[in-house]
Amino acid sequence: MAHILVVDDDPAIRQLLIDILAMDGHEARVAVDGVAAVRALEVLRPDCVILDVMMPGLDGYGVLRNIRAQEGDPVPVIMLTAAAEPNTAARAWADGADYFLAKPFGAADVLDLVDTLLGDSVPVADGGAQ
Repeated sequence: MAHILVVDDDPAIRQLLIDILAMDGHEARVAVDGVAAVRALEVLRPDCVILDVMMPGLDGYGVLRNIRAQEGDPVPVIMLTAAAEPNTAARAWADGADYFLAKPFGAADVLDLVDTLLGDSVPVADGGAQ
């Protein structure tokens, strides 16, 4: 199970992502905007972040720059946007996004990306290990 921070100002998209991630056994926490995301990153230490580009206040690019400025192992980031224009994608890649996904997206797309980005890096609870 991975701990994933979902950052999107659209409540319907947040709930959709929570439901998709829960289907695969992941625990999702949410932030409703970029400022809340920066605060949540400090407290939650997520395994992965799913981050909307266009949000009021601090946009996804600002949050991404904050994530990439942190010390330690980089947290994988999937950027989401409804405005899938070449410049938007290029900026996300340049700022350090691991993947860029256009809205609308399918559940399988999200889960495949999370699984690919996390690989074996998420600890699995081992109830019987000695």
